[in-house]
Parts: sequence; structure tokens; C-alpha cells
Amino acid sequence: MAKIQVLDKHTAELIAAGEVVERPASVVKELVENALDAGASSITVELKRGGVELIRVQDDGCGITREDVPTAFLRHATSKVRTEEDLDAIGTLGFRGEALASIAAVSRVELLTCTAGETAGTRYVLEGGEPVCCEDVGFPQGTAIVVRDLFFNVPARMKFLKKDVSEANAAAGVVDRLALSHPEVSFHLIRDGKQERVTPGSGDLRAAIYSVFGKSFADGMIPVDYTSGGVHVHGFVSRPEASRSNRTMQHFFVNGRYVKTRTAMAAAEEACKGSVMAGKYPACVLHIDLPAETVDANVHPAKIEVRFVQERPVFDAVYHGVKSALQAGGGPKNVTLPRAPFRQETAVTKEPPRQLSFQPEREIRPRSVSPAPPATVSVPVVPERDEGDTLRDRPSLWRPAQESTVYRPSVDIFVEEEPSPPPSRETAVVPPAEPEAEEVPQPEPLAQEEPEADLPFEKEPVRYLGEAFRTYLVVQQGESLFFIDKHAAHERILYNRLREQAHEESQQLLAPLNVSLSREEYAAVMDHEAELRQAGFEIEDFGGTSVLVRGIPMLLEGCDIAAAVQEIAGGLIDGRREIATERMEWIYASTACRAAVKAGDESRPEELQRLAERILVNKDIRTCPHGRPVCFEITRKELEKQFGRLV
Repeated sequence: MAKIQVLDKHTAELIAAGEVVERPASVVKELVENALDAGASSITVELKRGGVELIRVQDDGCGITREDVPTAFLRHATSKVRTEEDLDAIGTLGFRGEALASIAAVSRVELLTCTAGETAGTRYVLEGGEPVCCEDVGFPQGTAIVVRDLFFNVPARMKFLKKDVSEANAAAGVVDRLALSHPEVSFHLIRDGKQERVTPGSGDLRAAIYSVFGKSFADGMIPVDYTSGGVHVHGFVSRPEASRSNRTMQHFFVNGRYVKTRTAMAAAEEACKGSVMAGKYPACVLHIDLPAETVDANVHPAKIEVRFVQERPVFDAVYHGVKSALQAGGGPKNVTLPRAPFRQETAVTKEPPRQLSFQPEREIRPRSVSPAPPATVSVPVVPERDEGDTLRDRPSLWRPAQESTVYRPSVDIFVEEEPSPPPSRETAVVPPAEPEAEEVPQPEPLAQEEPEADLPFEKEPVRYLGEAFRTYLVVQQGESLFFIDKHAAHERILYNRLREQAHEESQQLLAPLNVSLSREEYAAVMDHEAELRQAGFEIEDFGGTSVLVRGIPMLLEGCDIAAAVQEIAGGLIDGRREIATERMEWIYASTACRAAVKAGDESRPEELQRLAERILVNKDIRTCPHGRPVCFEITRKELEKQFGRLV
């Protein structure tokens, strides 16, 4: 018996359909691209249950003649390619003739169409790829295709679909990109009976950007228009201050087709160097127009990648176009600060600088506003202190201690100002300073409790020697030198505390913050709203692709909240978290990274001393949450070998 046999028509079509139709968004893409190729000026997309129950795409294009309707659903039947030479200069979005056949093979399809020369329209119905009926119907010029019960005959494919809201967001993202690629076409998006998106179709790209991404995003864009070497680049790029934490808002269109091109992406980012902060990426909506024979669109099954005959002209055009736009209109905006109201105060005090946090047992709470009594200042007792000394007599008491002094982990970055305890034998009362002397903020008293028995620096004190490049601490303990990255160390400490306080209440914002996201970012945030709330973010849907942030984790106070939300959303898109616990750990790592002291920040020696002690106490803290080393050790023996003192 022969082992090799030809598959029947139905099975072969199901296999082929898997290459074109992966999810409802694939159906929307193919049908809308056909409508654009038909010359439509208005396209309506309707979805129910994310597109699984119903997808309806209607246009006012040229329509399909009665005799061509059955042929349109045959595989490799197309009106856009005639000969082999046509593949060398593709000028349409579709050209393979596989879309309608693949869609019909895995759904129930109804086609309504009419051309300008016909007196009656045509209704054509298929089920599982097999024709059911073909009849006359009253219908205006154009085409409407209704796809119902997607994958009804392929139940295995249904298992791989996501929640309805995720599938709907993916399909809506396809409509958004097509609206940006063809601003001259008006798009209407309807989800579950509610109209969600309408673009004007005026041909103005900025108006399309406004409709898709909102006012705040559109206001942060500057125009690009540049021609070089036969390549025309036009569109918009974000101002430097409106740059993003990821690349999800970079949109490139080659001859009206949305593509992912490393050439254009690298050129845009290279042009922004020196203008955009390191770690940030420009957002853009750029159209690249070039002769059709110089680009090959037939290199990817989803037609999302293209190959250029020569990449250098494309790179140069994008680079110089973006660079010229930034130089012409990318300067900082003028900001007018409101005048503070006059307020009479009886005394002028300075708020103490923000402290680093190294006390894991303290609970993170909002700062209280209880002022300390102005009459007295509590000062810690320091060893070998002479009787009668005061702070003004002994200013060196607040300098970093010598080797003989034992430091202990102390204050937290979230310091609550508590009333000073009554004077006792452990505290000294210092009279208030002279009026002309500036009040110097004092660190909190060192802990008076007995240190834990297993702390290594009880027997070998930690001595802070200095800081290199405002980034690396140099400390000595016993016969070893330690070099500590202060950002990585502080990040790890905050990360551990966040994990311990996983259900910490969030800090409420005085005014909710509207954050504009891409369609993918928005879907990721909404899908993981519960995990974000557990991490301290209170986020709710604000319509379109915007979210409203009402609360944030305590550790993010004073940080760029919009950038933090965008960064977390980008991580969710990348699929870094498939299991809930892993997802939460990534959120904690991202939050801790943003809240930690940064390399280059100025820090007080007392803070750095306590940071070094906190790291050397816990031998388990040797890497940051991202895997970078926190510190490394050089022994005295190794150092003396370098100087030739030991052989």
C-alpha cells in the first residue's frame, strides 16, 4: 500500500489557511487591505466577541462583478498580478490570491457586492469553503464581507485564541495601522455595538494620528519631509521630551504598507542620538515612498517585512529627514511656571534631602506632615564624646566615622517625621542655633538597640573610603576592599522589599494621570490589571488606547509615571511573564529600578556608608534584579601582589 498520497481539497485548504488566518486580526487585515486595493474612501469594520463571532468589513470601492464572485474564493485567484514580471513591481497591498479562500475555509462567509454598471447586487454564501447560494440582492456600490463563527470547523485552533478583549484589541490595532497608512480613507471601527474609532479621511496624517493615539501624543510630534536618492520620507517624529521607553510607537510604512524594517528603525534612532536621553526611543509615523521595483514585499507570509534592493539610500533618507526635523522644530517648548501665592511664614526651615532606604522591617507608608519641635534637637550619643560638647563645638560628629566606630543600618527613603522623644541620658539637648547661622539638616539618630549577633561588621567594621564617578562606592572591611555599584545595590534592596510587601497599598495621585499607549500596550495593561493593582498601580480604562492612573506604588513617588507605565506595558508585550509569580517579579524589578538612586546622583557620605553596610551584611545580595553584579572584592593579598610586595 502506498504511504504517500495526495490530500483531499478540504484538508489541503485547512492547512493552507493556517498560513494566512492565525486569529481574527489576520482576517481583518486581509479584508481591509482588499478594500483599500478596491479604491475605497470609507471603510467600516465591525467586531463581535473579539471577531470570533462576527467580523464585518464594508467599503465603497469598485465592487466585484457577478461573474467574478465565485472565482474570487478560489485559491491563487487575484486581479492584482497577471504575469511573473508583475511580482517585480508590486503596487497593491494584496497580490497572492489566498486571503478569501483561506478565510472561507475556516468560517461561514457572506459576500454582498455591487459594481457601478450593475442594476442589482450579488449575495454569495459559503460555509467551510463550500458554496451555499448565489442570488440577487439590493446593495449600493461597494463590497461587504461578513465572517461568522471563525474556526467553527477547526476546534483545535480555537484553543490558541486569547480572551475576546485581547483578540478585539489586536484587530483594532490592525485598523489603527491601516488608518495611519491611508489617511485619505475614513475608517469606522465598531466593537460589540459601540463605535470606538472614527478617522476623518481628509488626507491629513496629523489628523489621523490625533484620531488614533489622542491629542497628547499628536501634540508631541513634529513634521518630517525629506527627499534623497529617489526616496521620499514624510510623516512625523516625536519631540525629544516626548520620547518613549520602548519602540512600540514606531510605525513605518513603505509605499503605503505597514512593515517592520530594521533599516529605518536604526536610521531614526541614530538621528535622535544627542537629542533623546539614553534608554529612550523616538516615536514616529513615517511613510517611505520609493519606486516599486526597488523593494520586494514578497518575503514574509504576513507581508510585514520587505527587502530593499539598496538599503543605504533608505537609511540616509530617514536619517537626514529625522535629523533635519529635530533641528528645525525639536527644541524644548517654552514653559510658563505659575507664580506661587504669597505666604507669610514665621520661620524658614529646610526640608532634609531624600534619604536612601535600608531598613527592611519598616513598613512603607505615606509621609506624615508632623513638624518636629523647633526648640530642641535630639542628637545621637557618639563614643568617646566629652561631657559638655555640643553640635557646634563638635561639627566632626556628623562626618563619616573612623574604623573604630560601628555603623548600623538606619533610615529609610520613606522617612516619617516623628516627634522627638523627651530628653534622657541617651540624648543631648542642644540650644537653637544663632539666627544668622543656617540650619543644617541632621540625619536620624542611629539605632540604639544591640546589633544582631551575626552581623559581620561587628568584628570587622565597614569603613567608607569614598565614591568614584558618583557611581561606585569604595569601602574597606578587614583585609578586603569592596567596590559597590550604588544603583544596582539600592535597586536590589528595594526589589526585595517590594516582594515582601506585595500587597502594599498604592499612593493616591492628587490628579489622575492620562497615559496614552499603543494598541498593544493598552491591551497588555488591561489584560494584567489585577497584577498591576497588586503591585501598587491603580489603573482604569479611559477609552481608546488611553488609561487613567489613579494610584502608584510608594517607591515611584517623584518618578515619571507615564514612562513607568509604558515601560511595564512594553515588558508585558514582550511576553516576559507567562506565570503570575514571574510576572509580578518583573513588575517589582522595573519599579525598583526606577525608584533606586541613579548613577551620577550626588549622595551624602552617611547614606553611602549605610548602603555599604547593608550590602555587606547580607551576603545574598550580589546581583541586581536584572542580573548585573552589585559589588566585587579585592583582598589585601591580591592588591599587594599587584604592587610587587608579594611574589
